[in-house]
Amino acid sequence: MIKSILKTTLLTTIVCFSTFIAKAQLGYNFSQVDLGVGIGLNQVSDGITPKTMTQSIHFNFTYNKTPYTNFVFEAQFGKLAGGDSTSAKSGGLQYNNNYAAFLFRGQLQLGEILDYQRSPFYNALKNLYVSAGLGFVVNHITSISRIGSFTPGLDNSNLPFIPVRLGYEFKIFNSYQQPNIKIDLGLQYNYVLGDNLDGYATGTNQAYIQYTLGVKFAIGSGNTSYKKQIPY
Repeated sequence: MIKSILKTTLLTTIVCFSTFIAKAQLGYNFSQVDLGVGIGLNQVSDGITPKTMTQSIHFNFTYNKTPYTNFVFEAQFGKLAGGDSTSAKSGGLQYNNNYAAFLFRGQLQLGEILDYQRSPFYNALKNLYVSAGLGFVVNHITSISRIGSFTPGLDNSNLPFIPVRLGYEFKIFNSYQQPNIKIDLGLQYNYVLGDNLDGYATGTNQAYIQYTLGVKFAIGSGNTSYKKQIPY
């Protein structure tokens, strides 16, 4: 009697454990959280001063609802600049802006909507993404030349902006075929809702463009499953 009960219990345990493993293997696993760092090359489009290329560093936290639907919180610190006070072409205008920006954006990769498992072409496109959101930029003009007829602006200002981004994410997989390192290439257009990005008051909204390179590292257990195969 006892031996029969033990056999039944053991058999039930094996069946339950096998079912659990089968369910765990129904999808392809990924981590829902990434931490990342990146660099940017920036150009201000203000309609006044000639464009100057400057640098910035970016830190980000990403929540992955799926491998291809992401929500990114980012902080940027760097410099914006334009003009040349010694050049007649600049009209005596020149400025330097040490800025900090904080933003949130949603990101959709094509892998979320494409059936890439049957097409090598779609498979190559699946990591291409579009992204948009809201941000806040803190400006601190460290030097400026206001020679000419332009109205002086503020040396310090806080402005909202709308980031719109196009990019591609190269995924690197670990031994469990989970994406644990991601190389991100992006082109981002930041439409600023104000005109004090450069320290001149023109009455028109301004923008700055960024060319970015970043790397993200997956953290956590990576035990969330996705319905489609993630690796190439």
